[in-house]
Amino acid sequence: MDTLICGLKTEYLISGEGEIPVVLLHGWGSSFDVYKGIMSELGDRATFYAVNFPGCGGSEVMKTPWNIENYCDFVTEFLSFAGVDVGKAVFIGHSHGGRVILSLAGSGRISPSKIVLLDSAGIVAEKTPRQKRRAKNFKRIKRVLTLPVIKNFSGGLLDKARKHYGSADYNAAPPVLRNTMVSLVNTDLRDILGNIKCPTLLIWGEKDTDTPLSSAEIIKEKIADSGLCVIEGAGHFSFIEKPYTAHRILQSFIK
Repeated sequence: MDTLICGLKTEYLISGEGEIPVVLLHGWGSSFDVYKGIMSELGDRATFYAVNFPGCGGSEVMKTPWNIENYCDFVTEFLSFAGVDVGKAVFIGHSHGGRVILSLAGSGRISPSKIVLLDSAGIVAEKTPRQKRRAKNFKRIKRVLTLPVIKNFSGGLLDKARKHYGSADYNAAPPVLRNTMVSLVNTDLRDILGNIKCPTLLIWGEKDTDTPLSSAEIIKEKIADSGLCVIEGAGHFSFIEKPYTAHRILQSFIK
């Protein structure tokens, strides 16, 4: 189904007839399809409200770059449109979806019943020495290639440098999403996490390199009523890589 959210054609899904409203927010470059397993497992108790972020699934790409506040506005408008009883709802977010939930709840824009964070973003991790070197090298190359005397002739070289130094997600995105991604990955939410008072469950892959386990430990420390479940051998999509374990944890938490 489609509707207009923030002026953009937006794909959404409302499914199930259970008593518990569950809001599903997906990660960067993904879609609500990643939650098919969870929706199947919790279908006896929940009504699901899922929305695809701009540029994902069947949702239109935004016209200008967004920051975390724009995503919060997008979700709150969707919640209003869908008629979600936020105070009774469980919010589940993977990666970027978790970052949006943390921003919404930490800033007081929502007060949900419970929160589930799946390998969530929202903490800016300390860069490794290799990452620092790569970032420094790219900035140096970009500075040279954008000098007035050569910038009109360096477009191809700058694109090659972006592909070499950028992540797969960054390189796959159109320019407006690239600039959005830069803003998001540099947004650290740890200072507002102490404002979150509802029960919060963290499910994390032991071998997650995109949002490392150290980020989960910081979030757990900041949110008083929180617990961390680490799934051994799993990476950034722990709930898909080890579905049986993730589903058992979720069934215990969402009753």
